[in-house]
Amino acid sequence: MLSLLDLRARIAAGTLTPAGAIDLCRAAIAAREPDLHALVTLDPAPAIPETGPLAGIAVGVKDIIDSAGLPSQMGSSIYAGWTPRGDAAVVSRLKQLGAVALAKTTTTAFASSDPTETVNPHDPGHTPGGSSAGSAAAVGAGMLPLALGTQTAGSVIRPASYCGCAAVKPSFRLIPTVGVKTYSWALDTVGLFAAGVADVAHALALVTGRPEIDGADSGSAPRIAVVRQDFAEAPEPEAEAALMRARQAAERAGARVSDLALPPELAQAWERHRIIQNYEGRLALAWEYDTHADALPPRVREHLDAGAAIEPAQYDDARRHGHHARRVLKGLFADYDAILTFSAPGSAPATLDSTGDPRFNQLWTLMGVPCVNVPVPGQSLPVGVQVIGRFGDDGRTLAVARMIETALRG
Repeated sequence: MLSLLDLRARIAAGTLTPAGAIDLCRAAIAAREPDLHALVTLDPAPAIPETGPLAGIAVGVKDIIDSAGLPSQMGSSIYAGWTPRGDAAVVSRLKQLGAVALAKTTTTAFASSDPTETVNPHDPGHTPGGSSAGSAAAVGAGMLPLALGTQTAGSVIRPASYCGCAAVKPSFRLIPTVGVKTYSWALDTVGLFAAGVADVAHALALVTGRPEIDGADSGSAPRIAVVRQDFAEAPEPEAEAALMRARQAAERAGARVSDLALPPELAQAWERHRIIQNYEGRLALAWEYDTHADALPPRVREHLDAGAAIEPAQYDDARRHGHHARRVLKGLFADYDAILTFSAPGSAPATLDSTGDPRFNQLWTLMGVPCVNVPVPGQSLPVGVQVIGRFGDDGRTLAVARMIETALRG
C-alpha cells in the first residue's frame, strides 16, 4: 500500500515532488484498476499544489460526496452524469491542505446494500465490502494513499477489514457531512481509509484541525476491554483468531486486558439500529422513492419499503434506546480506555452478490463513538479487529489502535 506519511516524508526530503507522488498513484491505477473496478471517475488534469501538509496526496472520494467538477452519481442511474458545482466540506478542507481529489470511488447505490462492480484487491472472487467499496479497495490495492468513505451501519470499518487497510470512523460529526448525500442524519459518519493507523491518525488530525489527535498517547498500560457482542451471533474462525492475536499483542505491549460483557441496554440499542436507519432513509430519499422507484436497485427498494412501514412512535422509541445506551456506554468508559472487538464476522465472503454483514459495526455507529480498523496479519485473506473509544476521544482511540498494530507487526 501507499503510505501517506511515507510519501510526505519523501516530499519533505526533496526526493519526490507532489506531481511525482500523484504520478505514482496514476501508475498504480493503470496497473490495477482494469481488474479492480474501484473508480468511477479519474480527474485527467487536476491542479497539484506544491505546498501544504497534504501536498502530493491523492484522495479517493466516495461517490456520494461532492467534489467540484467530477460527477457525483450516488451509485445510481438516477444521477448519471450529475456534476456538482461545489465541494463537500471535507473535500474543500482536503484541498486547502494541498491534497488532490484525484478520483471518485465506487459506492453501492445511495450507500446502501446493492453491490458495486468492485472486487476485493486480494481475491477477485470475494467482496470488497460496502458501501465504501471503491475507497477501501483502492487503498488496499495500493492505488491511493487516502480515501473518504461513509458509515451508516458498517461501511468504513467492514470494507477496511476485508481489504486489509486501516480506517477510522471518527466520533459522530467530527468530520462535517455537508455535501454528502444523506441516508440517515442520525447515523451517517464520514471516515478515512489509509495504509496504516498512523496514516489515518495524521489525516484525521489535519482534516479536523486538531493536532492533538495525531499526538495522543495510549499510556503505558491502557485498560482494554475485549467485547464479543454475543447478541450479534457468533463470528467465523478467522475473526476469532484475529481477535485473539490482537489481544495477545495488546498484552505484550503492556495493556491491561480483560473481558467485558456489554449490559443489556446496548443489546437493545443494537436491535433498533435498523429501525432508525430505514425510517430516516425513507425520508432522506423521499424524492427518489416517490419519483424514480423503478430505478432503485432491489436492496435499496427493500430497505425504503421497510422504512415506509415504520411508525413514528417506533422510531422515537428506537432513538430513546440509543440515547440511553450512550449514557450506559459512557459509564463503562470510566473503567476502560478502549474496547477491542470484531471488525467483521470474518474475512471477505466468497461472493460478489453481497457486501457482507455489518452486525459487529452497527451498535458503535449508533453510539457515535470513534472506531478504528486494525489489520491483523497472518490470514489467507485480510481480517481486522476494531478498537473503540470514548466519544470525542479519537486521539486516544487511535493511539491504542496504533499500539496494537505495532505489536502485531513485531
